[in-house]
Amino acid sequence: MKKPSFLNQAHPLICSMVLEDTPDKIIPQILNSRYEGATAIGIQLDCLKKEYRTREHLSRIFSAAGELPIYITSYRGRESSDLTDDELAELLILGIESGATLADIMADMFSPAKYEFTYDEEAIEKQKALAKKIHDLGGEVLFSSHVHAFLPEEKIVEIAKGQEERGADVVKIVTFATTEEELIEDIGICSRLKNHISKDYLFLANGAYCRLLRQITGRLGSCMYLCTRDYALVGSNEQPILRAQKAIVDGMGY
Repeated sequence: MKKPSFLNQAHPLICSMVLEDTPDKIIPQILNSRYEGATAIGIQLDCLKKEYRTREHLSRIFSAAGELPIYITSYRGRESSDLTDDELAELLILGIESGATLADIMADMFSPAKYEFTYDEEAIEKQKALAKKIHDLGGEVLFSSHVHAFLPEEKIVEIAKGQEERGADVVKIVTFATTEEELIEDIGICSRLKNHISKDYLFLANGAYCRLLRQITGRLGSCMYLCTRDYALVGSNEQPILRAQKAIVDGMGY
C-alpha cells in the first residue's frame, strides 16, 4: 500500500510535532492533533525510550495517525544521547519500515559539523546511501540543518543546494531571528528560496523574533508548518500552538 505523501500537496501541511517518551503518551497526542486539525504528524523518535523502539510499538504508534503522513526525526540527544550516528540512522530505517513516510537526515550525520552541515566526503556518501535506502523502502527524505545562528542568504542557499544534491525530497533549514531586522531578512530569504532549489523546503527560525516566520512560512513557500499541541519542558516553545496555527491558516484563505 502506498504511503501518504508529504510531497506535491495543494497547500502546506500543518504538522503537529510530538515529543513524548512512551507510546501511551504519544498516541493521545496524535489523536488529539487529528481532532484539532493537523494534516500531518511528526514523531521525534529521539524522545522515545529505547524499550519502545521496536517495529511492534512503532507500528502501533503510527497507526494512530490514520491516513495522515508521518514525519520522523532521529536526532542526537535526549533518549538517544549515547547512540552513534550509525545507530541514529538505523532508527530512521526502522521508522520507515514501521509505517512512517518522511525521514529526517541531519546534514552533518556521520560527521558532526558547524551549522549542522558537513563537507566531509565520506560522510556525504553515507548520507546519500541512507537517503537511497529510505527511498528504496518507499519513504521520503528530508535533510535538516539547525544552524543555531543567523546566516546571510548566500550561506542559506549553499546549504539548501547541498541538501538537495544529497538526495533530499524536502530541504529543511532552521536559522535564527534574534532581532526584528533578522526576522525581516529571514522572511525575504524564505520567499526567495524557491528561486534557487527545485525541491520542497521548510525554512524556519528560532530566537526571540522567530514566531511570525513560523506562522506564515507556508505562505512564503515552505511546504509545511511545524506546530505543537501544547507547551512542555521537552517541547519546542518556538513552535506555534496547533489550534492557533490552524486558525491562522484558515484565515489565509487558501
